[in-house]
Amino acid sequence: MQSDFHAERASMLHVGIIMDGNGRWAVRRGLSRLRGHEAGVEAIRRVVEAAPDQGVGTLTLYAFSSDNWRRPRTEVAGLMALLRFYLANEVQSLVKNGVRLKVIGRRDRLPDGIAAAIGRAEQATAQGRTLNLRIAVDYSARDAILNAAARLAGAAGAPTRQQFSDLVTGEADLRDVDLIIRTSGEQRLSDFLLWEGAYAELHFTETMWPDFDAEHLAEAVSAFHHRERRFGGLDALPLAPAASL
Repeated sequence: MQSDFHAERASMLHVGIIMDGNGRWAVRRGLSRLRGHEAGVEAIRRVVEAAPDQGVGTLTLYAFSSDNWRRPRTEVAGLMALLRFYLANEVQSLVKNGVRLKVIGRRDRLPDGIAAAIGRAEQATAQGRTLNLRIAVDYSARDAILNAAARLAGAAGAPTRQQFSDLVTGEADLRDVDLIIRTSGEQRLSDFLLWEGAYAELHFTETMWPDFDAEHLAEAVSAFHHRERRFGGLDALPLAPAASL
C-alpha cells in the first residue's frame, strides 16, 4: 500500500537531474571552479521553484557522487562548505514553499556536523507536500543496489520488485524515475538512479548547469511528453507504468 505522501504524487513526474558543468562554466569565465559550484546552487533554487508548475512531484538532484571524493581536496572542501550553507540557509524557504527534503547516499564519510544538519533539515521540512526534493550526496546507485541485496541476504523467499525498490531508494513506494536530465553535453548516467531509472527517458542538453533555468526544465518536460513509452511492450502506455509485483 502506498504511503499517503507518495500516493499524492502518483500522477506526478519523478525527474532526476545530473547537474553537470559547474567547473567548466567557471573556467570559461576565468573564475575558480568553486564559483561555478556557487552558481550551481542558484540554479538549484530556480529549478526547485519551477518544478511543481511542470507537474514534477519528485525531483532527485545529483550533487556529489561517491567517486567525487577523488577530486582535489580544496574543491571537495568547497563543495562541503556549500552543502553546509544550503542546509543552513534554505530550510526556511523550503518550508515556506512546501518542499520536503531528503538526502540520499552515505552520511558516515561527510565532515563533522553535516549529517546532523541534514537530519535537522529533513525533520523541519517533513510536512512539505508540494515537492519531494531528494539530493544525492556521497551517492552511488551501484552501492545502493548492493546494500539492498546485502540487507536481504539470508531472508526467506524472494522479495518482490517493490520490496527491493523500497530498500534501494530508502522510501516506501517511491515512484520510478520518469525522466533523467543531464546538463553540459555529457551523455552518460555516471552511477545515478540505475535501479529506479530503468525505464527513464533521457534528455541531454548542452546547457551548463549554472545556466539551467525554468525554461530549460519546461523544454525537457515537454520533450518527455512527446515520447511514446512502451516499457517493453508494443503499444504506448499511460504516463505512469503499473506497479511491478
